[in-house]
Amino acid sequence: MSGTTFRTLDVRPVRLRPLELVSLGLLGVRTRPMRAVLSALGIALGIATLVVVTGIPVASRRALDAELASLGPNLLTVTANSAGDTNASFPPEAIRMAARIRPVEVAAGVANTHASVSRNDRNGGDNYSGVTVLASTDNLPAAVRAALSSGRFLDPAMDKQPTVVLGAVAAGRLGITHIDRAAPSPLVYIGGSWFAVIGVLNATPLTPDLDRAAFVGWDAARAKLAFDGRPTVVYVTAQESQIDAVRDVLPATVSPELPGLAQISRPSDALAAKRASHQAFSSLLLGLAAVALLVGAVGVANTMIVSVLERRRDIGLRRALGANRGQIRGQFLTESVALSGLGGVAGSMLGAVATVGYAAYQGWPPAVPLATMAAGVAGALLVGAAAGVYPSVRAARLLPTQALAGP
Repeated sequence: MSGTTFRTLDVRPVRLRPLELVSLGLLGVRTRPMRAVLSALGIALGIATLVVVTGIPVASRRALDAELASLGPNLLTVTANSAGDTNASFPPEAIRMAARIRPVEVAAGVANTHASVSRNDRNGGDNYSGVTVLASTDNLPAAVRAALSSGRFLDPAMDKQPTVVLGAVAAGRLGITHIDRAAPSPLVYIGGSWFAVIGVLNATPLTPDLDRAAFVGWDAARAKLAFDGRPTVVYVTAQESQIDAVRDVLPATVSPELPGLAQISRPSDALAAKRASHQAFSSLLLGLAAVALLVGAVGVANTMIVSVLERRRDIGLRRALGANRGQIRGQFLTESVALSGLGGVAGSMLGAVATVGYAAYQGWPPAVPLATMAAGVAGALLVGAAAGVYPSVRAARLLPTQALAGP
């Protein structure tokens, strides 16, 4: 016996390779697919909501930016306003002075001639159509982003001629909604003279007052309507990055003697406020998405706890066969992360489809926030890991004798 040699057996548990751990963790998902789907549904809804409330405001913002760009975010309207004096006006050189400001791209102007307009000369001189007759510079459409519905606008060749262009509302009130350039121009009676209608404008959302106006040439207004050449409104478009600087110097530029006469507005500010409201609404919906994600996490945690209770015998058997606590923890933690990961992927795809569908329905450019989708999946994995910590620790603490003894 003295020569007998005893060998010590290595009874350390075998380490599970990552793929083996993943396969073991997915066992519960494969064997109970319906419960897995219902458990992942809460996470999926939370991630889908997160993607939707991020993607839809982005699409809306892109559409709004396109609308702002087309309507003129760099448009400033300078109105002569002196204590309610409707006859207040700027000096005749105000438009030229505004155009000399370096960042200014276009400077145009109009002036109220206080003349009346009608379809015939039998209305006793009263303006029954409710249309304002404005003397206008030739470049007004470029300044206010106005487009012609038909015909043409005033130009240097027509400035001295008795011609007129109608705004969208004015055209409807006078019953002249289309100009056929091949046919004789319809006539309207303005301030005791006949004027030929040569064009009709589309609606101008940023300057709705112009929709109710009839525009005559600057020189024609001087000759036919006793116009004194003093503009009452100046429209300025400037480089968008310099718009605030231009706004600061405009009053003293267009009205050096009375800078307080100039009241400056930026019509696109209303649309910018709309964009800000979208952002506030998005913050509210993000809060709702966080709540939905929390509810999903609670659902996953509850499912994992129930899974531990249902599989106590399985846990006890594995412990009796040599599985250590770390392997048990890894199994249930992997299953929890897998459930949440599946929910995150499904939710991201669902959110992307919903976002694109809603944007298409609204006519907006589609915007799928890829970064948000990736963050949503990563967040779902983190939620799954957090939700699986307690159930996995609880499963690992079960002694083999307790687990095999029954519920």
